[in-house]
Amino acid sequence: MKKGKRTFGKILMILAIAFFYLPILYMVIFSFNDGKSLTAFTGFSLRWYKHMLESREMMEALYTTFTVAIIATLISTVVGTIAAIGLSKSKKIVRDVMNQVNNFPMMNPEIVTAIGFMLLFITFKIEKGYATMLLAHIAFCIPYVMLSVMPKIKSLDPNLANAAMDLGATPWQALTKVIVPEITPGIFSGALIAFTMSVDDFIISYFVTGGGVKNLSIVVYTMSKRINPSINAISTLVVVIITIVLVLINVVPMLMAKREKKDEVGRKSFVLPGCALAAVIVLFCLVKFGASNQELPYAGQTLSIYMPGEYMGENVVPDFEKETGATVSIEYFDSNEQMYIKVANQESYDLLIPSDYMIQRIMDEGYLQKLNPDLLTCMDELTDAVKNPSYDPENEYSVSYFWGTVGIVYDKTKVSLEDLEREGFNIFKDTKYRGDIYLYDSERDSFMMALKALGYSMNTENEDELQDAYNWLVECVQTMKPEIVTDEIIDNMAQGRKALGLCYSGDAAYIMSENENMGYYLPEGGTNLWYDSMVIPANAKNVELAHEFINFISSYDYAYDNSSYVGYTSPNQEVIDELSGEGGDYEEINAYLPRTDNPKDEVFVFNDDTRKVIGNLWSKVKIAASNAN
Repeated sequence: MKKGKRTFGKILMILAIAFFYLPILYMVIFSFNDGKSLTAFTGFSLRWYKHMLESREMMEALYTTFTVAIIATLISTVVGTIAAIGLSKSKKIVRDVMNQVNNFPMMNPEIVTAIGFMLLFITFKIEKGYATMLLAHIAFCIPYVMLSVMPKIKSLDPNLANAAMDLGATPWQALTKVIVPEITPGIFSGALIAFTMSVDDFIISYFVTGGGVKNLSIVVYTMSKRINPSINAISTLVVVIITIVLVLINVVPMLMAKREKKDEVGRKSFVLPGCALAAVIVLFCLVKFGASNQELPYAGQTLSIYMPGEYMGENVVPDFEKETGATVSIEYFDSNEQMYIKVANQESYDLLIPSDYMIQRIMDEGYLQKLNPDLLTCMDELTDAVKNPSYDPENEYSVSYFWGTVGIVYDKTKVSLEDLEREGFNIFKDTKYRGDIYLYDSERDSFMMALKALGYSMNTENEDELQDAYNWLVECVQTMKPEIVTDEIIDNMAQGRKALGLCYSGDAAYIMSENENMGYYLPEGGTNLWYDSMVIPANAKNVELAHEFINFISSYDYAYDNSSYVGYTSPNQEVIDELSGEGGDYEEINAYLPRTDNPKDEVFVFNDDTRKVIGNLWSKVKIAASNAN
C-alpha cells in the first residue's frame, strides 16, 4: 500500500513538473523556428535571435528590467533588513500593527496597488519614467524582504547583541558582526524574492512608467498583440540568464564556504550583487549621459509618440534618430479608449496615432492642434483615397498612417465564393460552418458585422436596430459556437484551423501571404473602411519635430518599410503600387488594397451614447457565448 502511494506521488510530481516545464521547452524550441508561425515549426534558424539583438526596444527593455531589479533588490534588502531589526526591538503593539501594515501590500490586488502608485505620482506631478518605476519596485519589494527576515530575527537569542557589547563590541559591530551573519539566510532569501518579484512584475510597471521606458514584461505584452517570434527568443534569453544566476547563487557560496571562515560568508555573499550594481551604474551613465552629435538639427530633443503596439517598421525609429539627432520615445496603447483617458488627463505627447472615430472625438473636445501646412511636405505623396476624410475634411488635424477594411478571411478549400457572395456577413450564421468560425472580440467590429448583415448603417443610433443586431449576434454565438478571439486569429487562420473569421485587412494580407489557400472577401452590403492617422496634441512640446516625423514616415522609403513589415496598407501611393504590383510582397493579395468604390462602406462616427449601449450589449453577447459553450 505504502509503495503504491509513493509511486502515485512520484507520478503526480512528474506530471506537475511536466505541466510547468513543457511550455517553457516549447517556447525554447520555437525560438529557433525559421518561420514566423508560433505553432508550426518549419526549420532551424537563429533569425529571431538576430532580430532580438538588433531591436533596440528589446535590448533597452532587457536593460531596464535587470537594472531596476538589481537596484530595487539591493535598496529594498537594506531597508527591509534594517526595518525588521528595528521592529523586533519595538513594543508588541507597534510590532503587531506594523506586521499587519507590512502584509497588506502583499495581499492587496496588484491592480489596486498600481493605480495607487499612478495616482500618487500624478498628484505630486512626478514625471513618470525610469525613476517612478524604480521607486514603485522598491516599495513593493520591501515587504517581501521583511517577511523573510523577521522569522530569522525571532529565532535569535534576544540577549545576543547585549552579550557582544558586554565583550567590548560597539553597537555597529554587534549589528554587522553578530546579528547580520546570523540572519544572512533570511536576508538572502528576501533578496531573491525581491529580485524575482521585480523581474516578473507587469501590472504595477505598466501603470507607473512613462516616457517610453518599458521593462521586459511590458514589451512582451505589447509584442504578443501580433505575431512576433522574437518573443520566444527574448524569453529564452531571460530563462538562460535566470538559470545562470540560480547556478551561481547555489554554487558560489559552496565554493566560498570551503575557503572562507563562517563569519565572513555573510559579508562576502554580497560581493557579486555589489559588483553587478557598480557595473549597472557605469552602464547607465554611459547610456544616459553619453555625448550626442550636436550638429544634427534636432539633437537633444525627444519626440514622444503614443501609438498601438507592433505598428511600426523596424528601421523607422533608428534611421529617424540618426538623421535628426533626436531621441524617439514610444508608448503603446491597447485601445483608442485607453489613449483617450491619458490625453484627457493632459499627459504630454508630441504625436498620437489613433483611429478615425477617436480623432473626431479628441478633435471636437479641443485636445488636438492644427497641423502647419508650411511644415508638411508629404501630402503630395499620399493617395487621394486617404485625403480629406469625413472626420477631418480638410486634413487640418491629421495625416494618414495606415488604412484598410474589415472583412472575412476564409479557407478556400472549405468555403465557396458562391456562399460568400450570396450570404455576405450572414455566412457567420450558416450552420454548415458551425464550430468552425472565429468572431473578433471587438464590440465595434462585431456590431458592424451584424448591422451590415441586417442591411443597417453601422453608425445607426436607432435603438431598435441596435437591438436587432444584438439578437443577430446572440443567435450566432448560440447556434454556431464560434471561438471569440483577438489577434490570435492571425496565426490560427494562417494554419487553416477554422473555415472563416472576421479579420482586419492587414492581418488578412499576412494570412494570405503565409497560406495560399486563404482568401479575403468584402460583402457587397458594405463594411468598415477605417483610417489610423497621425495627429499632434494641443499640449505637444516638440511640434516642429512631430511634423518632421510625419514627413519622414510618409516618404517612400519608410512608408515602404512600415507597410511591408506591418502588413497594413500604406497611404503612400508609390508604396501601394510597389507592394501590390508585380513582384511585390502583396502581389495578387486583394486584402492589401482597400475597396474604395462601394457606397455602402462606412467610416465609424463617434457617438458616446451609442458606444456605451453597444459596449453593454456586447458584454451580454459574450455571456451568451459562454453559456452556449
